[in-house]
Amino acid sequence: MESPTADELRSTRVAVRSSLIDSIKACTFAGARISKEQLRAKISMPQHLRFAIRDAVRHKNVDAGMSHHRDAAVDPPEAPVVVFISSKSGGRHGPKLMTRLQELMSEEQVLDLSQVKPHEFVQFGLGCLEKLASQGDTCAKETREKLRVVVAGGDGTVGWVLSCLGELHKQGREPVPPTGIIPLGTGNDLSRSFNWGGSFPYNWKSGIKRTLDRVASGQTARLDSWNLRVLMPAGEEVNTPHCLKRQAVDDLSLDLEMEYGQELPEKVSCYEGVFYNYFSIGMDAQIAYGFHHLRNEKPYLAQGPISNKVIYSCYTCAQGWFCTPCIANPGLRGLNNILRMYIKRVNCSEWEQIHFPSSVRSIVALNLHNYGSGRNPWGHPNPKYMEKKGFVEAQTDDGVLEVFGLKQGWHTSFVMVELITAKHLAQAAELRFEFRGGEWMKSYMQMDGEPWKQPINKAYSTFVEIKRVPDQSIMISGE
Repeated sequence: MESPTADELRSTRVAVRSSLIDSIKACTFAGARISKEQLRAKISMPQHLRFAIRDAVRHKNVDAGMSHHRDAAVDPPEAPVVVFISSKSGGRHGPKLMTRLQELMSEEQVLDLSQVKPHEFVQFGLGCLEKLASQGDTCAKETREKLRVVVAGGDGTVGWVLSCLGELHKQGREPVPPTGIIPLGTGNDLSRSFNWGGSFPYNWKSGIKRTLDRVASGQTARLDSWNLRVLMPAGEEVNTPHCLKRQAVDDLSLDLEMEYGQELPEKVSCYEGVFYNYFSIGMDAQIAYGFHHLRNEKPYLAQGPISNKVIYSCYTCAQGWFCTPCIANPGLRGLNNILRMYIKRVNCSEWEQIHFPSSVRSIVALNLHNYGSGRNPWGHPNPKYMEKKGFVEAQTDDGVLEVFGLKQGWHTSFVMVELITAKHLAQAAELRFEFRGGEWMKSYMQMDGEPWKQPINKAYSTFVEIKRVPDQSIMISGE
């Protein structure tokens, strides 16, 4: 663990000052530079395409939208935009934001995720555009090629939409629309990483207009995504979040016993998902799990990002992270009791076991620069330290995960206020975790803030394997 140097402290002060300036700018009337009429003309699709997409999605049939033909030659918009909004996110802001978006663009281009799922839009909405284009509709063809997507929600919602758009790569249906973000969640680390801000703007009515204008003209950047697979003894059901789906074991394309080097049970269960920000194991995931259940049981307690953070902090204290050294509960001891970690380095085909201290109670594999509402636990190690450890500068598209450990609550508190960095463990192109129960009967895991409780078997190991998805997501920069 490295203490910050004078240069790092100076960089932190500059970053904080810049963040403050950006926040002030977001609260001004900078969004008024473009009129509503200009913006609408820039991002709204022609009526026949809007209605075609609407009907195709509504009836879940590409052909349902084919009856809408243009009456005359129609020019495509400069930058057509479709917005996915989680109307339940952002406390009281969700419904108001949806109404505002519908005022600024065509109503059919604002999709409520409670009614239209992203995969339905990809399959039927984009499918309808593509079919119209194949029949000679040049407006549909150019609209499909220029299309951009905005997600109004938290990190989990953004990841959900990105994973559905990623199916276009597999189906050979390029181009994949680039994605911008309106932050409505609690942490909003994906939004921060691509300069869309960490919170819903105070002066949001003009701020949203400015955001849509920036989406239409912003530069694009690339983002790695990571496939996660959980392989476990069959027999116990796992209540997983929507980002993790059960897969048929027959679909696995490897000899399991040869690949994992040990005897596996006769029946195994497999779950797979994709994450963009981080995967974590241990106490932080346990706290997230408890918080999510509390919020679901008592939704009136969580009315926005600020109240969520207050409840989260209180729940952290209640879970005993700060008091662990004073108690003897084996369920709160270090992860090394149940976990072995293996990595593959860049351009290396051999697995290497990584040992970590018994004091580590959470392990995080991080893809972005931001974690836990804009913190950077990995920090900015000095060049000599990086050379000694064999590390490279962290990027969102470098094909490498930064793996670090969090110890007891006091250590984590200092990490989260960026007085110190987390315990650096590795940089990995692939990761494998092996769990074997002892006194532990379960562990807690989370992907991009979506937690679950993972059963652990004493007789057979449970494996979690992480590999980079070959095709990268395309993001729009908010700068």
